[in-house]
Amino acid sequence: MLTGRVNAPEINTRHGWLNTDRDYTLKDFRGKVVLLDFWTFGCINCQHLLPDLKRLEQEYPTELVVIGVHSAKFDAEKRTAAIRQAILKFGISHPVVNDADFEVWKQYAVNAWPTVVLIDPNGKVVGQKSGEGIYDIIKPYLEELIQTFGDRLNRDPLPFIKEKPVEAPLRFPSKLMADDTGHLYLADSGHHRLLRLTPQGQVVAVIGSGRQGFTNGGYAEAQFNEPHGLALHGQFLYVADAKNNAIRKVNLATRQVTTVAGTGELSYYFFYEQVGVPVNPNSPWDLAVVEDQLYIASAGNHQLLRLDLATEKVFRFAGTGREALADGPLPDAAFNQPSGLALINHTLYVADPEASAVRAVDLCQGTVTTLIGRGLFEFGDEDGDFDEAYLQHCLGIAAHAGNLFLADTYNGKIKFLDLERQRIKTIVSGLEEPNDVLVHQGYLWITNTNAHELWRVHLETWEREVVDVRLPL
Repeated sequence: MLTGRVNAPEINTRHGWLNTDRDYTLKDFRGKVVLLDFWTFGCINCQHLLPDLKRLEQEYPTELVVIGVHSAKFDAEKRTAAIRQAILKFGISHPVVNDADFEVWKQYAVNAWPTVVLIDPNGKVVGQKSGEGIYDIIKPYLEELIQTFGDRLNRDPLPFIKEKPVEAPLRFPSKLMADDTGHLYLADSGHHRLLRLTPQGQVVAVIGSGRQGFTNGGYAEAQFNEPHGLALHGQFLYVADAKNNAIRKVNLATRQVTTVAGTGELSYYFFYEQVGVPVNPNSPWDLAVVEDQLYIASAGNHQLLRLDLATEKVFRFAGTGREALADGPLPDAAFNQPSGLALINHTLYVADPEASAVRAVDLCQGTVTTLIGRGLFEFGDEDGDFDEAYLQHCLGIAAHAGNLFLADTYNGKIKFLDLERQRIKTIVSGLEEPNDVLVHQGYLWITNTNAHELWRVHLETWEREVVDVRLPL
């Protein structure tokens, strides 16, 4: 007979609750099995856990209550408004308590993201588990607890009132790029689709049905799941379909979407394991084409991958697979959720957000170096010389005229990197988690992601405007 032994510490904090209209205490959930999910929204491993939680919630709708405990890593993640946007972005249906001061985290002796804690219907802790892939581990315990408590369970539904989703032409816009005709391609990630639009904002093509899924076919039938990075090669638009763990290919001539790599499932691997064997992407976040190779920022496995465009096979390229800030030869280096790519000559620059870093990959020499960044828990907002600068979870990077523009996401800024002088400075501020940046037709284009906007800033006058994105009737 399975029961807990230790009383579960209270989970209320002074920062309050989200995704519901009131605060709760653990006593409010007596008679229910409670699963606490300790997470922080920028962590890709925490995002990977969400489908398992959703599956458990759907299978045990009356017996189980999932509570998210948001114990933020970055300063920007502590803000209630930012957590609310993350809840909407990821489609979270359960309540979340803001544990900005780590009070609950410490009470439960948690030491890693993500961690889940199982509490029995009497309010006693059964156990905890860190890491991903919790469905098969938690399900047998749930079954046993339900059998143990039987008719003592409270199966009455709880009236949680979820955050209201945004209604706008764009929803959490992510990566963007331009083609030779002057048109822009934009990953409208929250709507699970891609847009081709004019510089004036008129959408001329919608790629994807807008329904979350993993389906190939014509523009109107194809389905994506939070698409991000984009890259053009001839008549093909390649897409980092992040939450499908796949690379998709859009034939712009035939208006058909196919899958190049990935099965929809997560996969994990290290550089030293069967290096020549093809692998699948893990939460791919950005793409860059170099001649006949497509480079992939595989955020979920902390690596860069290489897709041979002729064979359409994906191989390890750089990074051991462990999360760390380590320079050196490609097989020995380590990344931290790489999420942005930009090419200058034979150097691939990487936005490496969990270490708040900018990395440089020399494609000729086969080495990785760090331009800015000190490690997983070193972040801030300081301009100046590279070796003195601090960033906070930078996601997007773009090359122009031999220098770089950076979306310093959690600082809400766009920064300019002078590579010759090795200095960085802020050029745009006041943004809400910008995800990407692009220089095109004399403008700096920015996805102001959490404001659901596309911005453009004139590079001479620095006049700013929000682009009026207009969908076809």
